Formats: sequence, C-alpha cells, structure tokens
Amino acid sequence: MSQMPLKAECGSLYMAAGTDYQASRAVILGAPMDYTASHRPGSRSGPQAIRAASPGLEEYSIYSGKDLRDARFYDAGDLALPLGNTARSLAMIEDATETIFAAKKFPILLGGEHLVSLGALRAAVKHYPKLAVLHFDAHADLRTDYLGEPYSHASVMYHAYTELGVELFQFGIRSATREEETFAKEHAHYYPFHVFAPLKEAMTLLVNRPVYLSLDIDVVDPAFAPGTGTPEPGGISSVELLESLALLRRLPVVGMDLVEVTPVYDSAGITAMLAAKVIREIILAFA
Repeated sequence: MSQMPLKAECGSLYMAAGTDYQASRAVILGAPMDYTASHRPGSRSGPQAIRAASPGLEEYSIYSGKDLRDARFYDAGDLALPLGNTARSLAMIEDATETIFAAKKFPILLGGEHLVSLGALRAAVKHYPKLAVLHFDAHADLRTDYLGEPYSHASVMYHAYTELGVELFQFGIRSATREEETFAKEHAHYYPFHVFAPLKEAMTLLVNRPVYLSLDIDVVDPAFAPGTGTPEPGGISSVELLESLALLRRLPVVGMDLVEVTPVYDSAGITAMLAAKVIREIILAFA
C-alpha cells in the first residue's frame, strides 16, 4: 500500500490535523471493527466519536506547553474494512500501519475493538523486532480463545506474545481468568490495578528499546469512562492516565493505538472526550 486511504471514509477529522501527509510526523488512522466484541458491541463508531469530541479541547496543552497547530500530523480517515471478515480486516490494518512505519512516521490507530492492535503490531515488529508493548487495560487479554474463537479481543495480547514475540508489559489489569494471570506472571511484566507507579518503576527496563503503547480505554474506571464495551469497576482515574502519558515522553515510543471507545454507552460524551485528550497529548509528545 503506497498511499494512505482517502478521507472519504471519514465524516470528520481530528482537530488541527494537517493536510500534507508527506510532511507529517504522526498519522491518525481509524480501524472501525468490532466483530469479536464479547459483551457490548459498538466500538466500530469509536474513531469518529473521538474525532468529533476533539474540537471541544483547546489546541494548546498546559500539560506539555505545546500546541497542536505547531505539530506535524495527518488524519488519514478510516479504513474501509470488510464487515465480518476478521482475517482480511487485520491484514488491511497491518498493511496500512506498515506503510506509516515504512515512511518513518508515528502511527496512531483508533479502534475499534482491541483485536485491531494485532494488525498494527504485526507491522511494528517488522520494523522494530525487539519491540516492547505497554498494555494499559482492565483485562489481561491473554485467553487462548474466547468461546472457541482464537482471534478475539480477549486474546489479542496472547497472540502478540506467542505469534510476534514482543516483550509484554501489562498495567492496570483488574480482570483475568486464573489461567491468564498465571500466564501473565510467567511471561509478562505484570503490574495489576495501577499504571503510574509501576510504569515509573519499569522505566529503566524501557529506555533503550522501541516501545509501542496499546491503550484500552477501559483501563480507566467506568466512573470516568463509561462508554466502553466491557466496563470493569475499580480502575484508574483519568488523572492517573494523563500523568502516566507524561512519563512516556521519556521513552522511545514508536506508535500507539487507543481502542474500545463505544459511543452508544457514552451518553455524556466523556469517554470520547478523554480519548481525544489522550490523542492530543500523544501527538504533542511525539509529533
């Protein structure tokens, strides 16, 4: 794939996005897929909800002292994924993300369910074979299958580890099967319940290697982010999430995804707004 997808698949763009793909440092790309949602579907509408919420923010961030209008980033719109075809959709996500990596740009993938991350990670390891994945999530996502389906949003990190060989760092986990927790303790850097303090502790393991962030919005407590497919009480606050993002500025982060925003359950729009703010801080940190 030599070009980014046309914006015809996108009703609106993230605020202050540039018009010059070639000159961009970061590229936003939507992956509207929720075929394997195990509880509440609807995250395929997440990319557009995040974009639509973004004009409610200031372009300027008092967290970083930077302005989106000074950043070099491009919104490529959403991929036109074939409804219900998981394998083909993952291949399309992989191809599009690989185009961004090959151009030495920073991909920002908007989901969609968490399985979309696997497509992006398949592309990432081709360019960064010693990749470390920071997984912020309420759920371990380490099942070998869910209801007999091996490729599920509940198994995405199992495949990232077993198929791609990434070094996995899991933060904020507060829901898992016994088997998943055993697997995490044996094969991952496993930090349940919190993000900021353990991430700060793990920084020395990450400073000299490429890092990819996979952020499921349900790592945040549903009091702050109710609009998600599998809400799990007992999560971190939006403040802790933003403070954790500030730590990432010290790391060689090469790309990220933000997944599982489900607008139909986000009646006040606060989940999409939090997601839009996360994207703003990531752009300002790395573009």
